[in-house]
Amino acid sequence: MSALPTRRDEAWRYSDLEAVASVWPLPAPEVIEVAAGDSITRVIVQDAAADATAIRDIQVILHAGATATFHVLNTGGKLGRVAIDVTCHEGSHFELGAAMLGAGEQTLEIVTTLNHIEPNATSNQMVRSVLGGHATGSYLGKVAVARDAQKTDASQSVKAMLLTRTATANAKPELEIFADDVKCAHGATVGELDKTGLFYLESRGLPPAEAKALLLRAFIGSVFDGIADDAERESVEAAAQAALERML
Repeated sequence: MSALPTRRDEAWRYSDLEAVASVWPLPAPEVIEVAAGDSITRVIVQDAAADATAIRDIQVILHAGATATFHVLNTGGKLGRVAIDVTCHEGSHFELGAAMLGAGEQTLEIVTTLNHIEPNATSNQMVRSVLGGHATGSYLGKVAVARDAQKTDASQSVKAMLLTRTATANAKPELEIFADDVKCAHGATVGELDKTGLFYLESRGLPPAEAKALLLRAFIGSVFDGIADDAERESVEAAAQAALERML
């Protein structure tokens, strides 16, 4: 049995360790292996009950030329955690669009590790968080480029919006690069709702709550644009809208 994580474990630094202890040990990760040249898509909506501890642990192996596209909506549970560990072989691609929407005393986490181990693989991650109350939302994303993984192209874009001064956003994109011919970039910002935009919408007659909801939908909307199935995209957007309405 593996030892219970502590604050010294970087991947668990901001977690609710009391909630983690209540479900420890965790089951083995779900393993998704994509054959050479194949592609998969996966939509994950984590909307567990308010008092639940929900931890999803996924391991993805992309063989040469394979593609995996993940869309994640993380809104539920006392602790809601989605961890994805990806291994990219030559010419493969991993795409992530994710949103965390939390309020009250929630702790929400998205943890990713991209292991680029062979040349010419690419990855792109876009994560958006909206947090209110005393919620904590954390994105910990490591891109590890091995010495033989030349021509890697990896990017991470992380933005969080705080609706209250008591909410907390932790954004930690990380690059670990041992190859010398790569393109890797990351960026992280934490801010508040645009007061100018809010004033503009209210001046056009929108009630404050409706104006806030409109701005927040725009903030997270692009995360789910890549869901090809219209019905599936509408279902995820409806779940996100319901979570935003609870927050407002």
